[in-house]
Amino acid sequence: MKFTETELKGCFLIEPLVFEDARGYFFESYHQEKFQQSTGIDMVFVQDNESFSAERGVIRALHFQKGEAAQAKLIRVVQGRVLDVAVDIRPESPTYGKYVSVELSAENKRMFFIPRGFAHGYLVLEDNTIFQYKCDNYYAPEMEGTYRWNDPVLAIDWGIDPKEVILSARDAEAPAFPSSADIL
Repeated sequence: MKFTETELKGCFLIEPLVFEDARGYFFESYHQEKFQQSTGIDMVFVQDNESFSAERGVIRALHFQKGEAAQAKLIRVVQGRVLDVAVDIRPESPTYGKYVSVELSAENKRMFFIPRGFAHGYLVLEDNTIFQYKCDNYYAPEMEGTYRWNDPVLAIDWGIDPKEVILSARDAEAPAFPSSADIL
């Protein structure tokens, strides 16, 4: 596995070693010891989630868990393709309000690790996409937060015409991202 830290400290792009032949392919999608040695992060994942999106243009964003319920996530796509986005929401961080985006697909088999203290979202780039992720903390609905996917302060380049975006009612009504002045 190849681990590459992004410009946002703690976010890693992970490229597995894929073995292919006439029958198909095999790769390790997670190996705790290699993960810890390569990232310096020691954690245990306690929950796996899967999401299916029938149509291109679905955006599920920008979600996070607050306080003690914060979650680190290890993300991958098993069918289809997404643009995955992590936003640093740690007020004390020098990259507060900055984001990083990566393309994940069944074809490239890349994975994305997002630590606690980040909002997360993704744009579905192909119909019938299946998205999976591991979490290091259990989901707590009362501790969930969300920010507007098209917040002008964040200025995320989703690469899609806003008229083509498909949102849940909750995501369509998400609040604005707070400036650092609002947090303090």
